[in-house]
Amino acid sequence: MLSRNSIKSVKSLQQKKFRNELGLFIAEGTKLVDELISSNFEIEEIYHTEQYLVTNVNCLVHKVSQSEMERISGLVTPSPVLAVVRFPTYILDVDPSKELVLALDTIQDPGNMGTIIRLADWFGIDNIVCSHGCTDAFAPKAIQATMGAIAHVKVHYTDLATWLSQQTVSCPIFGACMDGENIYKAKKEHAGIIVMGNEGNGISPAVDKLITHRIHIPTFARGRQKVESLNVAMATAIILSEFKGHSNP
Repeated sequence: MLSRNSIKSVKSLQQKKFRNELGLFIAEGTKLVDELISSNFEIEEIYHTEQYLVTNVNCLVHKVSQSEMERISGLVTPSPVLAVVRFPTYILDVDPSKELVLALDTIQDPGNMGTIIRLADWFGIDNIVCSHGCTDAFAPKAIQATMGAIAHVKVHYTDLATWLSQQTVSCPIFGACMDGENIYKAKKEHAGIIVMGNEGNGISPAVDKLITHRIHIPTFARGRQKVESLNVAMATAIILSEFKGHSNP
């Protein structure tokens, strides 16, 4: 039987304050936990019901009842497994002159963050560089949305404007902007940085002035009212598809 302290400890990781203090995050779901077990992530504890078989792990394992899982889970419908995982440690030594890097400027929605990480994994992007104003990539909703891609993509947090200013000489910096060149006609590169901005305000002024190539996804709506813009995760999918499908190595 789980103790009150154990339940409180796991539940506390729903909050960023305690995730940062403890250096831990939670992952729920069979596919997600399986991906993390097979990765280099350090798993501290696993809580599971009889519906999930735990194998090949080197951590504390707790078999719990369905009612206990419901008490520690952050999901409306709890999965049969929950893992407590230690934050990975990455060094920001990315060279965007040799690879395509995704940069996120103040992305606020954890669902968008998780979906973008999943897209990065799909399109072979190894590194995402985030501004300090971005939402936490290790928040439960973001982790869920990655569907395990968090195990394959390195997410870095830094002063984005300062980091970009150090890259302008060596590589192009593409920015998704409303006044940019048509993405379908613009020249795409196999290396460089693609900047995606905030859901409501776009790219911040400090970052915007460092953009060297402004790009835009045009609308094809005719004869009806147009939406103002695409969801940032949708836009990221289109842009990455264009760069990966039509780059000029």
